[in-house]
Amino acid sequence: MISRIWHGWTSHENADRYEHILKTEVMHEIEGKEVEGFKEIRLLRRAHETEVEFITIMQFERLEDIRKFAGEDYERAFVPDVARAVLKRFDATSQHYEVRHELTY
Repeated sequence: MISRIWHGWTSHENADRYEHILKTEVMHEIEGKEVEGFKEIRLLRRAHETEVEFITIMQFERLEDIRKFAGEDYERAFVPDVARAVLKRFDATSQHYEVRHELTY
C-alpha cells in the first residue's frame, strides 16, 4: 500500500469554501477516474492563527496505480483550477510513502 500525501493552505475566510470544493468537485473527479488500485482519500483540516491547513491522504495499492492516476510525473500535485482559486499556497508535489504497518479496530 502507498500513501500519497499533499498539503494546501487557505485563509480562514476561504476554508469552508475550499472544503466544499474538495468534497463536491475534486473528490468526485478523482473517483470518476476509476483508477484500479485506488482505495480511499482522507481529508484533514487544522486551523492555525493566520490560515487553515488541509491535508489529503490517498491510498493506492501500488505505485503503478498512482502513475495511472497522476501520469508519469506522478509526484506532481493534482490541484484543479477551481481549487487553486481559493488556496493561499499549496505543495507543488505530493509525497509518497510505503505503508509498512497498520493497526485498525
